[in-house]
Amino acid sequence: MISSDVIRGYNDTLILYMLLDGESYGYEISKNIRKLSDEKYVMKETTLYSAFTRLEKNGYIDSFFLDETFGKRRTYYRITPLGLAYYREKCAEWKVTQEVVNKFIKEL
Repeated sequence: MISSDVIRGYNDTLILYMLLDGESYGYEISKNIRKLSDEKYVMKETTLYSAFTRLEKNGYIDSFFLDETFGKRRTYYRITPLGLAYYREKCAEWKVTQEVVNKFIKEL
């Protein structure tokens, strides 16, 4: 299991990644992050929804409602062009971070 402290700065990146191929909703995004990480990272609901609020406030995602088959509305999210640029920026930052940290990792 990955510590939330380690990945905290990249929660937005994970969410934006999940929206690259189309709109989605909170539970589905959370479930897919868990699945894609092979169950090594579970994003807490409070973390997920505070990230949605932050991402939307910064113009990186849009939200909208769609009706479900049982009549309950569900909030969907989609990435914006600004969000795509931010995602690319965070990916480049990650590569540099990874490069620097790798210099301090030694097999013992």
